[in-house]
Order: sequence, then structure tokens, then C-alpha cells
Amino acid sequence: MSLLLFGVSHRSAPVPVLERLSVSDFDRPKLVESLMQSRVVNEAMLVSTCNRIEVYAVVDAFHPALEAVGQVLGEHSGLGLGEMTGHAYVHYSEAAVEHLFTVAAGLDSMVVGEQQILGQIRAAYTAADECRSVGSTLHELAQQALRIGKRVHSETGIDRAGASVVSVALHRAQTIRGEGQVPMRRAVVIGAGAMGSLATTQLAREGISEMIIVNRTAERADELAAGVAEKHGIVAHGAGIDQIAEVMADADIVVTATGSVTPVLQVGDVHQALLRRKSMIPLMICDLGLPRNVDPVAGQLPGVHIVDIESLRGDSATRAAADDAEAARSIVATELAGYLAAQRQAQVTPTVAALRQRAADVVEAEILRLEGRLPDLDGDQRDEVAKTIRRVADKLLHAPTVRVKQLASAGNGDHYAEALRELFELKPGTAEQVAIPDAGLEDIH
Repeated sequence: MSLLLFGVSHRSAPVPVLERLSVSDFDRPKLVESLMQSRVVNEAMLVSTCNRIEVYAVVDAFHPALEAVGQVLGEHSGLGLGEMTGHAYVHYSEAAVEHLFTVAAGLDSMVVGEQQILGQIRAAYTAADECRSVGSTLHELAQQALRIGKRVHSETGIDRAGASVVSVALHRAQTIRGEGQVPMRRAVVIGAGAMGSLATTQLAREGISEMIIVNRTAERADELAAGVAEKHGIVAHGAGIDQIAEVMADADIVVTATGSVTPVLQVGDVHQALLRRKSMIPLMICDLGLPRNVDPVAGQLPGVHIVDIESLRGDSATRAAADDAEAARSIVATELAGYLAAQRQAQVTPTVAALRQRAADVVEAEILRLEGRLPDLDGDQRDEVAKTIRRVADKLLHAPTVRVKQLASAGNGDHYAEALRELFELKPGTAEQVAIPDAGLEDIH
């Protein structure tokens, strides 16, 4: 059995696709149960957030399982398999494990280092456990992912990475605008997701007193604006994406912070804003999107300055954030290597057990035959002979069994176990499942 991941996220799909694929807490159990009805799916867990939908499944065969996952998500979203695969990513086996660890560490989030994803992974596990779709593989995988996420946050400064980038972008914009100019007071934030929310907090800290939140879904913009007004005591309201040129006309600064894979702010929108603009002060645009949220051509318009992530790479604070992210990646890589080595060693355990059982059977058969041929041996003599034979067998098996476990940690370690099975005509039984302890994920915070 191997791990299959089928996912769609802010890095691979536009918002409309994510919205159609999104899975509520109410619907998640039904989808997990549907996945488990496939004969090739043995375990299943579904992670669903506003920015990602990912199915982790322990499967017997890749292609049939991929079709099963596609069918379940297709029936839920109304999207055809071709529509989904055009925006999806699929990882298998070790690559799927690496992706989950990276996600848990906050390295794949819109706001690098955000901790909310840990709670979302825990919720996905809990829901799957309640559906009885979690076995030893997903249990251990989820435990490890949450532990790694916790370690990354405790040992690195990645929590500050997203805020640092936003703050640096705002300071750069003020510098370009000119220190002698009137301080920036009115801001437009495009995007009401995690990155947009972070931007509103940083803007308020920098002295912005009026904020307009623009979002594709006006209701979500209004919701974030209400929260900003209450939390920071400033004027804030929401607006729809069709009002973007109008609200930018009077802005001191525009911050784009969406997970869109295509630009959301076109050169035409910026041009229309300039035509309506009464102030002669340059329009500052901070593009925090990866990929870019703003059409680069807009930066060529007179009176427009764009500060984007690429232009901030040389800043010391940005470098520090990058260093924290790199430290997090190093932790993930180390943990991944250890996890995979342990898994490979566990896979050869049935072969090692079968080899030792074969030796034990041979030893016991020879002891019985010896007793039949030498019935006059007293009890002490028989025991000593039996112990000697067993010691010989144990010593002969020690080196190869220890060595095959060591070799199993390498990428092709299963070849050595296969050689043992062939040489000794072994037929290992199904490995006993790892018992799931009573203390589950609730003890990981």
C-alpha cells in the first residue's frame, strides 16, 4: 500500500475552482465515506480550507485510486475530471508525505508560517477518525505532521515571516513616496483571505486610519472590514471587485494579497483609477501575491510605483524571513528522511520475522529428530544441545537481519528483502498493524 495525494490549492487554481471544490465540515464525512467505498482505498483523510482541498489516501493501486478520488470530488463539485486535473497536483508515496509535512510547517500557506493549518490538519484527522477511515498509516503520518509543524514554530521565527514581508513592503512604499509627503492614511486591500487579513493588521499598525477591503465576494470583504474596524478602531468597509478602479482613485496605497494564479489588478483598472485621481501624489501599489497579483505593465504608467516580493529580496528583514523559511525547510527535510527510513525498515520487518520463524522451525525439527535418534540423553544434555543449536542459528541470522534493516532505509532497500524472500523461499504474512495509542492527536497542541 502507498500514500496518494490529490490536491488543489491557491498555488494551482483560481478562486472560482477552489470555491466549487470547497468541502464544509458537514459534507466532509460523506465524501470520506464515499472514498472508502472504493475497493482500492484503505484509508482516507480530507483536508479542506479556504485555500486548499487535499485528499490523502492509502491505496493499493495508483490509477484506480486516482479515478476514485476524481469521481468523488467531481460529483461533489460538478467539475469534470479534466477540469480538476488542469488545476490539481498529484503526489505519490514519499512525495505525498513530503507535501503534508511541508503544509504542516506552514511553508505552503499564503501567509508563510501561519499556524492555522495545524488546527485544520487536526480537524481533518478527527473527522476521518470518526468515519473510521484512519488506519495505522494515516494515524502515524498525521501525528508526525503535527509534531513537525509544532517543532518548526518553536525552533524558527517563521511565525514572523509573513508579517515581516508586509511591513517591509509598506516601508519601502513610504520611502519611494517620499519622507516629506503627508503620511499614508487611506489604504485599499485587495483580498480578504489570510494574507489580506495580515495586511490589514500591519497597515493599521503603520497608522492607516481608513481602509477599504476589496474582494471577489463582497460579503467576505464586508466581514473582514467589520473585524478590522472593531479590532483597530479605524474606518473600514468592504467593496466588490467591480468597484476596484473607483476605490483606488483616492487611495494612498493599494495592497494586493490574494492567492490568485493570474493577475487580479489589470493595467486597465490602474489607468481608470489614475483618470479619476485628484491627488498628484504617486499611487503606491504593494503586490504581495505569489505569483504576482498585479499586471507588471501597470508599473509603467506615469504616477504609479509597484513594490513586489521580488523587489524586496535584498532587504535585511526579508532576508531574515527567508532564513527562517529555509530553517523550516531544513527541519522538514530532516524529519522526512527519518520518517521514510523508519517506514522502509518497518516494511522489511515481516521478511525478517519470516526468516527467523523459518530458522526456528528448522531448529525445533532437528531437536525433535535428535531426541528420536538419541533417546538416552538426559534432560540437561538435551537442553544444552538445544541451546547450542539455537545460539548457532541466532548468530548466523544476526548479521543479515540487522544489515537488511539498515539497507532498507535506502531508497532501494526493498530489493534486499526481496532477495531474502527468494533465497529462503519465504512468504511473509501481513505485518501486524501498529496499535493506535489511546492518547490521540488531542495531546499535540
